[in-house]
Amino acid sequence: MFYLKVKRKIQCLICPHQCILQEGKAGICGVRYNIGGRIRNKQQGLLSSMAFDPIEKKPLYHFYPGAEILSLGGFGCNLHCNFCQNWQISQVAELDHLHGKIFTSAEVIAKALERPSNIGIAFTYNEPTVWFEFMHEVASLAKGHGLKTVMISNGYINSAPLEALLPVIDAFNIDLKAFTENFYYEMAGGKLAPVLESLKLITNYKKHLEITNLIIPNKNDNPEQFIEMVQWIRKELGKDTVLHLSKYFPRYKQNIHPTPEDTLIQFYELAKKELNYVYLGNVHQSRYSSTNCPECNQVLIHRNGYKIQWEPAFDGKYCPNCKSPISLIYDIVT
Repeated sequence: MFYLKVKRKIQCLICPHQCILQEGKAGICGVRYNIGGRIRNKQQGLLSSMAFDPIEKKPLYHFYPGAEILSLGGFGCNLHCNFCQNWQISQVAELDHLHGKIFTSAEVIAKALERPSNIGIAFTYNEPTVWFEFMHEVASLAKGHGLKTVMISNGYINSAPLEALLPVIDAFNIDLKAFTENFYYEMAGGKLAPVLESLKLITNYKKHLEITNLIIPNKNDNPEQFIEMVQWIRKELGKDTVLHLSKYFPRYKQNIHPTPEDTLIQFYELAKKELNYVYLGNVHQSRYSSTNCPECNQVLIHRNGYKIQWEPAFDGKYCPNCKSPISLIYDIVT
């Protein structure tokens, strides 16, 4: 899906790189090849992992809180973040040496239906954009079985493929890595502008959206740039957009020290001035992971790691204290 013939080569149109490929060559993602004059994904159906996870692990805090979801991971990524937290599966160079198991779409659906408590399927762990066709096929089948679908992504995808996914994906968590083109170019090998366009398109389509921002010391922790980012989110996406600020740990090619918790708390307070729902990730303090009413600060969902406890009087729609509406898609899971 989504390619163009260019003389004896073909151009992949899935993401903004728009790689032009000779026969037998792969794109920047490392997994989408020109085989016989068509785009083929050698890892079609090859999963690096499959597990039932808490929905909060994605992270999604306002989409069926407390539920579990079958999570699928593959191989490859169309960005090359030198701080990648899952680099062992995302930064692949040779598919012949990957260890995984191939599943058909029907097998994935059967696995998802094994547990009555499972709400659906999440495409996660690596960048699911690079196995677009498999994701689209699985998600389409899942909708026919009443399963919810979730995409955890860097948002680096062209508008046409994203528009093809929107009817079959219920919720997104998009990694907004920074708010400067320089960061995306130097640290990730991409561009900021296409990610912002993806965020706006998802919002305009009225799909559930949460955003994750990994705070890296001396790289994307400039307070002025951060304020600019959260103000953009409020203006373009709405003040109810959920923002997760995550603590960085040294991974892959970066040995920068972990994000100080004081920095995360400072940015949390800055974001709360613009957005109703802000959370800290990789910080073990429930006050920063619990859901509060944005009007009266009543705790509505208390989180301790991936364990949650609902305020007994909270119906998932209105704050029981001040009756303010709460932005949440839910089934109370007991």
